[in-house]
Amino acid sequence: MKILLCLALLGFTALPAFAATCPQQTKDAYALVLLEQTWARALETHDADAVGCILAEEFQDADPSGKLHDRAETLAQVAHRRPGKNILSELDPHLIGESGYIRGLATLVDAQGNTIARVRFTDIYVYRDHRWLAVAGQETLLPEAAK
Repeated sequence: MKILLCLALLGFTALPAFAATCPQQTKDAYALVLLEQTWARALETHDADAVGCILAEEFQDADPSGKLHDRAETLAQVAHRRPGKNILSELDPHLIGESGYIRGLATLVDAQGNTIARVRFTDIYVYRDHRWLAVAGQETLLPEAAK
């Protein structure tokens, strides 16, 4: 209630849409694993709202080519993701106080089960307002020989 009052005093008439609909998470390593799985499903279904619940306002991602993308660019790309299923493996979460990171391997497969790409990733999170928010990501495309 205090938050709503403060927002009203500052001229805000409503909470941001994502704040009202994003789920809270426990502050443990398993929550990061679940969040990565949610993120992978959201990409498969082109659900930018679900991805928006995961990304902090200051989010930046370094894609496999080294290009940086901010939150807005990342969310805009969700609708244009190539079709396929993201299979996550080797998920290794770590917590450090109010922050954490997770490393893993994402394998994108097409409808016939063929591997399209394999990407090693690291995502960095902070715990705010009872939920984890991704502040940075890094992806490395694995070469064909590593598939």
